Amino acid sequence: MLTRWAGMRCKVRFSVGCEIGYEIAHSATLIFNIEAMRGGRQRVLDEQLTITPNLAADEKTAGETGNRYLRLTAPQGLVQIRYSAEIELDALHQAPAVIGEVPIATLPLDILPFLNPSRYCPSDQLARFANRQFGDVPPGFGRVVEICNWINGEVDYLFGTSDTTTTAADTFAMRAGVCRDFAHLGITFCRALGIPARFVSCYAWQLEPQDFHAVFEAYLGDRWYLFDATRMAALDGLVRIGVGRDAADTAFATIYGQVTSQPIRVWSEAKDGDRTEEWTTDAVSVARS
Repeated sequence: MLTRWAGMRCKVRFSVGCEIGYEIAHSATLIFNIEAMRGGRQRVLDEQLTITPNLAADEKTAGETGNRYLRLTAPQGLVQIRYSAEIELDALHQAPAVIGEVPIATLPLDILPFLNPSRYCPSDQLARFANRQFGDVPPGFGRVVEICNWINGEVDYLFGTSDTTTTAADTFAMRAGVCRDFAHLGITFCRALGIPARFVSCYAWQLEPQDFHAVFEAYLGDRWYLFDATRMAALDGLVRIGVGRDAADTAFATIYGQVTSQPIRVWSEAKDGDRTEEWTTDAVSVARS
C-alpha cells in the first residue's frame, strides 16, 4: 500500500529547493523554515541560500527537533529568498510485520508529547471514532497503514476546502482537505490510539503540481516511520524540512507585518534520472531517523 524503491536502492540523491518572494508594505519580520533537515538518514551534501536584497539574517537550528529557522527583517519593497540543496537519502526499509507499537509505559520520555492533543490535532475529540474504527485492527505498522487507507478512501483531496484555522476535527466532518489536513487527521487518529505521531513538512519528488508537501511520522518500534495518506508522492523521495506537533510548528513562512505574497516556486528532482518505473506500491516501512 505504501511506496518503496523496487530495486531496494538505499541511497538516492535529490536536488530540491524553492523561490519565495514578498512585497513589503512597511518593515516586516519574516521567519522561514525551508532548509532541509540535517542528520539521521538525510544528508545535506551541498546547499545555497540567497536573499535579495542582501539583508542580515539570523539562523538557528532547534535542538529538540532539528528544524532550521531563518529570520530577517525586510524594509519596504520586494524581498526574495532562494534556497537550493543537493540531498542524499538513505531510507531504512523494514518488513511491516516486525514493526510493533510501543507501550506507553516504555516510550522514551521525549516522545510522550506527541501523544497529546495539539492545536490542529484534537485527538481527544476523535478518540471514540478512532477506537471504534481501528481499535480491533492488530497493533503495529499495519494499523497505521489502515488509518492511511481510511483517510485516502474517505476524504477527498480538494483545494480551497480548508484554511489555516482548519483542524482535523473539521476535516473529519467535511471529508475534504489538502495534504496538511490529511496529515493532521492521520496524526489525530494515531494519538487517539496511543501511537505517538508528528507532522512533517517536506520537499516531495513526483508531487504534481510541485509545492511544499505535508506528511506524518508515527513512532513504532524504536524510530519514526513516514506515512503519506494522500499517496501523492513517493515515500523514498521525501526530503524532510521540519517536524512538530502539527502545522503550527512547521510553517514554511511566518510573517509579522503587512506583505503581499509573490508566486512560489518549489522543485524536487532525482539526481539519478527519472526512475519512475522502479517505484511500486507495496506496504513497506520507510524510516529516515
